[in-house]
Amino acid sequence: MKTSIDISYYPLNEEYKAPIKKFIKALEENENITVKSNRMSTQVFGQFDEVMEAVTKCIKNAFELPNSIFVLKIINMDRE
Repeated sequence: MKTSIDISYYPLNEEYKAPIKKFIKALEENENITVKSNRMSTQVFGQFDEVMEAVTKCIKNAFELPNSIFVLKIINMDRE
């Protein structure tokens, strides 16, 4: 099943740009998903299991930074 996820990441510290860029780069390293970013959010597209695995792993790594917030919208279709 195809899925699309819209992700907004809010690291709650003064140096917020570097963690966001690191998160997006980590997502982009996965060859099995498509990642598109803009100023408001990052969209991830692909097969459900592959997308969820990549997103879960990247969020877990980002949570090493204290006080991080993620907002996700998950759709069970390819909205690419």
